[in-house]
This record gives sequence, C-alpha cells and structure tokens, in this order.
Amino acid sequence: MNVNDFDFHLPEELIAQTPLLDRTSSRLLVMDKETGAITHRHFRDITEHLEAGDTLVLNDTRVLPARLMGVKEETGAHIELLLLKQIEDNVWETLVKPAKKVKIGTVISFGDGLLKAECTGILDHGGRHFKMIYDGIFYEILEQLGEMPLPPYIREKLEDQERYQTVFAKERGSAAAPTAGLHFTDELLDEIRAKGVNIAFITLHVGLGTFRPVSVDSIKDHTMHAEFYRINQETADLINDTKKRGNRVISVGTTSTRTLETVASKFGGELKEDSGWTDIFIFPGFEFKAIDGLITNFHLPKSTLVMLVSALSNRDNILNAYNEAVNERYRFFSFGDAMFIEPQKKETHQ
Repeated sequence: MNVNDFDFHLPEELIAQTPLLDRTSSRLLVMDKETGAITHRHFRDITEHLEAGDTLVLNDTRVLPARLMGVKEETGAHIELLLLKQIEDNVWETLVKPAKKVKIGTVISFGDGLLKAECTGILDHGGRHFKMIYDGIFYEILEQLGEMPLPPYIREKLEDQERYQTVFAKERGSAAAPTAGLHFTDELLDEIRAKGVNIAFITLHVGLGTFRPVSVDSIKDHTMHAEFYRINQETADLINDTKKRGNRVISVGTTSTRTLETVASKFGGELKEDSGWTDIFIFPGFEFKAIDGLITNFHLPKSTLVMLVSALSNRDNILNAYNEAVNERYRFFSFGDAMFIEPQKKETHQ
C-alpha cells in the first residue's frame, strides 16, 4: 500500500486559520461507515446521530503553552524553545531555534529571568535537554510566559489561547490539541448526556510527531512517534459494558481511537486500566476491537490520520467524502469542520 493512495487535492484557502466564535456552528459531514452515503449537517446536530446507550469517548489532555521566547544569557541572542516532553522533575526534551547557538551549558533566560533553562544534553535528532530553573510553580510560570504551539499550517495569531483547548481539557501535557474535541461546549455535552449517552474520558498527550509527514513510499515502512496515554478503570468498565450490551462506542478524535485500540490490542479485546506509551499505526487492514464510530476533523493529504480514518470505513469512501468536503468548501484541519463516520444504529441491526 503506497502513501500516494491517500492523496487528494486540497486548495490552500480551505485550511482554517482561525476558530469559529461558536464552537458548535462548525459544519459536520456525516458519512455512513458501511455505504459511504453522505449527509451535510452542523456540529450542534450531532445529538441526533447519537442514541441512548452509546458511549462517547473524549481525550481530556490539556495543551501546554510550550513555545517560549528567550535570550541567551551570555550574548543576548534570541532563542525559541519548544517543550516536547518532561524527562524528569525539571528536565525537558525540547526543540530549539536556532539550534546551532545552543551548546551544553548554554543558559537561556525567559521573562527577564523569571524562568531560566540550562542545556544539559544534545540529542541525535538535534533536540536538546534543558534543566528548568525557577522559583514557584513551573506550570503557573509557563502559563504566564509561554505561547500555544500552533500547527505549522496555521499562520494567524490566536487571540484567545483557550480556543485551542477543549472545554473539558484537564490533564496537562499535550504539544497539540485533540482537535475533534474543540467542537463541543458544556451545553452540548449536557444535551448529549440528557439523551442517555454515556461520556467517558481517556488521556493521550499529543506529540508534535502528529504533524510529521510520511517520508517513505510504502506505508509499512513508516515508523510512528510514541505518545503517552492513560485510561482509568471507570472508562474501561463503561466501554466493556457498552460492547457487551451491543451498543456503540464512538471515539472523539484519532487520539482517543489510538488509545482505545492500543489498550484493546494489549488485553485481547477487553479494556483495562492502563498507561504507557503507544506508537500504534492504524491503516487499512487493521481490525478494530474497541470503537464502532469516529468523530474527527479533516486531515492532511497522505497523512497517517487519513490512513486511520480509511481503516475504519474504506479508502474509497473516505477519499470520496474528502472530495465532497472540498467541493462543498468545508474548512480543514485543526480549526476546521468535522466528520462523523457513523456506524449502524442499534435499532437497525438487532
């Protein structure tokens, strides 16, 4: 299977640069998982496509304002630091620009010395380890000094940083938002609960590798980046019970999907409390054990995420839906519109 099998034409003007004022007013393309039939809705209509007994699974990760602008103490040169992941208490793996100016022992100052970072290691891929030096609570200082690490295709400045967080974001640690969750409001979640739909949460901290292009021709030669996940027993039990009843598990986003399928694969189809790192790569031919349907945004051509959504339905259905979305001028990527790959409702397959 070749990477070019997942290509499609996307006009640049369809890449959403700013979020809509009302989260639920984004458009929703509903595609029947089996037949590929398409209907056009708005996201606030999602409740009509869910039924009592379904379980909706959301990723409660919170994006860190992980981009820091500072100066090199000895020269005053401007340095940009991007925090990737915490290695130990005050040591972080980072990307640095310009990297050539940062050697072991280099100290960078942020916010007139409110936070300092000393380089303690140079990594094979060019990244750096930094030890953070500060007084007080690190995450409070980061909220004060840091900026959201928006994806490279977003060039507009984000006025309200909370618009790149889901309303249920709780567990700090992501380098990017689980964007399918950005469409929900507290009011819409209340409406969904009132319909008898269960809502469950997992955590997967999205890494910047999610934006890394596939650089090999054959899909099977691609290596996925690893991301940290956690699922608690309450969520595991809820999903296991949903499956046993014959109801549907609807994953919100590819991050929730990767978490659930990682855990289900690990425990022979059943979900259990678990945490760890996943580099699961889902592409056509994958056998799903946990989810039935998926709410997701529209993804980049030739990306691993297009391959994942193709695995849940099939490539022809997905590429047809994407071409329809382009023709109908849907907005793409992080701040764009949404798609629901809808499985059969329970009452239609008893």
